[in-house]
Amino acid sequence: MYFVYFYHMERIFFICSVILILASCGSNQDPLPILGEATMVGDKKIYPRIADFNFINQDSSPVTNASFTNKIYIADFIFLSCPTICPVMTMELKKVYDAYATDSRVLFLSHTIDPERDTIPRLKAYARALGVPTARWHFVTGQPDTIIKLAEKSYYSAAHPDSRAPGGFVHSGGFLLVDKDRHIRGVYNSLRPEETDRLIADIKRLLREQF
Repeated sequence: MYFVYFYHMERIFFICSVILILASCGSNQDPLPILGEATMVGDKKIYPRIADFNFINQDSSPVTNASFTNKIYIADFIFLSCPTICPVMTMELKKVYDAYATDSRVLFLSHTIDPERDTIPRLKAYARALGVPTARWHFVTGQPDTIIKLAEKSYYSAAHPDSRAPGGFVHSGGFLLVDKDRHIRGVYNSLRPEETDRLIADIKRLLREQF
């Protein structure tokens, strides 16, 4: 069941990658696509936005949508006891962080989907081991149902407990690029290094577009 799920996720990532690559084949000045199904309000398209959230980070400080005002950010969903993809995800995202370590317009948001075990001290120790400052990379915790609902409803990212899965959770290995208007502008398969490179390039494009 676990491997079937990840085979399915690999197909989703492949399809998304093809769509995004085709969308970016024009001029480098073309904006990145906004992902999600738009609704029409009059003659204007309204795209989905990340829902309001309120979490606590590794320094016990609140993290809300306001924490990302006038910023773009990359989000993912992990858990520290993950025996499979999470360590790879974090190392790949660290590459992205390193590429923009001096650019305060780019932030990072990692949500634990295992708040019971991933206590604030554990999140703090994890961030310290990575050598990343809290001001730039938030590792957040909160109510499990709230995190899972946000993952599935706002980020379109699978994340839920499953006793059959290694570590007790199933989740996607995606990085999500969010613009300063709370729109998702890209999804990237963390298990493919070329996708990390694409994310680094797309952040540059989005910075040109929004700043």
